[in-house]
Amino acid sequence: MAAKDIFHDAVRKGLEKEGWIITDDPLRIRAGRVDMQIDLGAEKLIAAERGEEKIAVEIKSFTSPSNISEFHTALGQFLNYRVALEEQQPDRFLYLAVPQGTYKTFFNLPFVETIIERFQLSILVYEPNKEAILEWKK
Repeated sequence: MAAKDIFHDAVRKGLEKEGWIITDDPLRIRAGRVDMQIDLGAEKLIAAERGEEKIAVEIKSFTSPSNISEFHTALGQFLNYRVALEEQQPDRFLYLAVPQGTYKTFFNLPFVETIIERFQLSILVYEPNKEAILEWKK
């Protein structure tokens, strides 16, 4: 079993505060005979005419000395998980959760912005101390 990110519980609580129901912790998925675990699966009832919205969230802390190294890992996981979800759970939308401090500094660098745009990363910005979700970036 993969280790939980140090901010896992903060993101989970932030989602719950926004009305999300955590359905999977972790969300296990199997695609092409490969087993994977995305940190969280959640659902939220939207208006009756829209039905249910389902998401998967991969949580990253960016606490190591090398943000670019963590970003490489996060990007690889995100792309793999997105393909697996497209095959197995196409109704679930994937987000990469990053702390606000990292988002404001590292994720606003031109190179990182180019990667986010090119690979269409959806970002969930969280504040770990407040256990709050601050922004949803699609």
